[in-house]
Amino acid sequence: MLVTMGFSSRAEVTTHETGARQRILETAYELFSHRGIRGVGVEEVIAQAGVAKATLYRHFPSKDDLVIAFLELREQRWTLGWVEAQARARGETPEEQLLAIFDLFDEWFQHEDFEACSFINVLLEMGSAHPAGKASVQHLENIRTVVRRLAEEAGLRDADQFARSWHILMKGSIVSAAEGDTHAAQRAKELARLLIAQHRRLPSIAASDLSRTAEKRTVT
Repeated sequence: MLVTMGFSSRAEVTTHETGARQRILETAYELFSHRGIRGVGVEEVIAQAGVAKATLYRHFPSKDDLVIAFLELREQRWTLGWVEAQARARGETPEEQLLAIFDLFDEWFQHEDFEACSFINVLLEMGSAHPAGKASVQHLENIRTVVRRLAEEAGLRDADQFARSWHILMKGSIVSAAEGDTHAAQRAKELARLLIAQHRRLPSIAASDLSRTAEKRTVT
């Protein structure tokens, strides 16, 4: 005869704990992305997630750990799951995919709950010396990696310098939108076209042209 003991199986415990962790992280995501880090206390996260304080600290030993987990989730959802994935889906060529980033931003900027860039927000709020600030710097670099990869696929020159300049357009348009300029992405896209043109590789000079040039120099 099977006797049922009065405790959950390890699988049930794991599922419950995973659910609690995800609920905490989802709650923190909404709060941190819209109100910043210092404006949200751990007690508020606990209350809205509906967990015990001990549960939160079991998964996230400190608030800094929770913030860093939030930034990692933001990268998965925003940088990779939205910006890169949607840009690639909307453009047929790498150049079109790069420009599609600003089409995405244009739609984003129209939302009433537009929350700007969490990586910029946290970096400016906490400073580059803070663990969350350092993490934000790395996440911003990861955005440039996405852009750099597209630039390389497009065959553009100086892909690293291109990515840095392109990222300035991205960040600048986000800040402008936060100021209230809902057309910032469209303005940035026009500048982005010029930047792409500047970084296109020049046509190779044919060998015959080089030969003629050399002959002229010899005669002269």
